[in-house]
Amino acid sequence: MALDELDFQTQLVHAGERQPARPGRPVTTPIYTTTTFTYESMADLDAAFSGENEGFLYSRFGNPTNAALESAMTVLERGAGACVFASGMAALHASLLACDLAPGATVIASQDLYGATLRLLYNIFDSFGVRTVTANFNDIETLERLATDSRPRALLAETISNPLLKVCDIKACADVAHKVGARLIVDNTFASPYLCQPLALGADFSVHSATKYLGGHCDATGGVVVARDEMDIGALNGTMKLVGGVLGVWDAHEILRGIKTLGLRMEKQCANARRIAERFATDERIKHVYYPGSANNANANRSEHATNIESSDSSGIAKTLRAGCGGALVTIALVDDTREAAFKFMDNLRLCVRSTSLGDVFTGVLHPATASHRDLSPAQRTRWHF
Repeated sequence: MALDELDFQTQLVHAGERQPARPGRPVTTPIYTTTTFTYESMADLDAAFSGENEGFLYSRFGNPTNAALESAMTVLERGAGACVFASGMAALHASLLACDLAPGATVIASQDLYGATLRLLYNIFDSFGVRTVTANFNDIETLERLATDSRPRALLAETISNPLLKVCDIKACADVAHKVGARLIVDNTFASPYLCQPLALGADFSVHSATKYLGGHCDATGGVVVARDEMDIGALNGTMKLVGGVLGVWDAHEILRGIKTLGLRMEKQCANARRIAERFATDERIKHVYYPGSANNANANRSEHATNIESSDSSGIAKTLRAGCGGALVTIALVDDTREAAFKFMDNLRLCVRSTSLGDVFTGVLHPATASHRDLSPAQRTRWHF
């Protein structure tokens, strides 16, 4: 039936929709706001449901805008495939589930992790009988003994740790994991694919809070998991479909746009971070400066007065990070190691934004003990030196 034969109310619904494709493709990925997709026949629709063709069905299952971001991250991380989520925590949750965790299973987690990651393990997975053991991932011999004894399903590390900025020797940790039949998950948020590609070093999953450096402009929230093996993509997609932590198409579009300037931003931000670290290292009010450095060793980048830059005790710096880049974050400890002194220091900064995230085009500052690691006990923060 022709559209002009329908009543006006029906024309309001259908006029202009589902236009036939015309020559000429958009040079950037459109924002596909549709929740559902239609087909010419029920047979075509059935073929999409069965997997016979790769068409889209429902945006909880997949969407062209999101698929473009997944394709980009697969290329940038040298993976077999990717899955995007509504947040970095949703992505991390999915990567853990993809490791076949079950009651009685063990996860070995780096003791230097984002506070919410530790809470996910202790508060959520522990309640389902999954045991978490923390370890110093920079002590490979001890880590290997622990893995041999506990037979974990997964090891979980960060490329650059939060908040002490230790650099993980990913290849060595991957070897430990695979010797005991475990999977290695690496949170690559602080490094981004520009500084490190964990899958190329042996990791099984590379996870990002895309809210940070990938988006880069403080206007989108999202997460990504990139898998090294194609067999893991089904488990990641299954979690997305069933748990429903689906990335919105507007955020996907903003993150995909942000990725285009990732290299330029990271180069400049890493250079700025190094200058800040060296400047702080000469200030008598600052007790420690934690920064991985921008060459093979953090110590190699000290100025003649920079006596308190802490080496990240990371043999993996040269093996892990892009040459000449040590990351875009700097962590400091004041001589007056009190909350009041920290707040006063941060309140006196003129150009820095007091915020709860990172990786944006402006310089941000936060206090881990009252922000990212607020829910850790004082004993835990003392034991892990933050």
